[in-house]
Amino acid sequence: MPETTVAELTTEVEWRAAYPVMAELRPIPEEQYMTYLRTMADEGYRLFGLFEGDDLLAVGGVRISTTFYHGSHIWVYDLVTREDRRSEGHGETLLAHLEQWGADRGCAVIELASGLWRDDAHRFYEDRMDYERYCYTFKKDLHE
Repeated sequence: MPETTVAELTTEVEWRAAYPVMAELRPIPEEQYMTYLRTMADEGYRLFGLFEGDDLLAVGGVRISTTFYHGSHIWVYDLVTREDRRSEGHGETLLAHLEQWGADRGCAVIELASGLWRDDAHRFYEDRMDYERYCYTFKKDLHE
């Protein structure tokens, strides 16, 4: 079995190759994904992929920012493992890599939000990754 590696995806070719995996979490049209991703990258978003040989198994998108309550921290916007390869430890490996990537850049905290309906994800974060559920995020649609 080929070893797994994590690499930052920095080119549009790599971003397009990641689309089928990301679409499992964010089911938007590919061109909209690319448009958003270009803008997000300009705002500091970084996309990482976990590979087994040349096979992309999982993707994670993050950004470093600074707030009064966490100082410098890494925010995980997206984390998804390909459906046919879930429960094999790939999400854990990728998230651990992102934690270390943030720590290496002076981040004191890693933070994310997860939809209320995503019970399996919550178990993963709390039971497998030792994350603490400590607040709620709120939203309000501004255009209806």
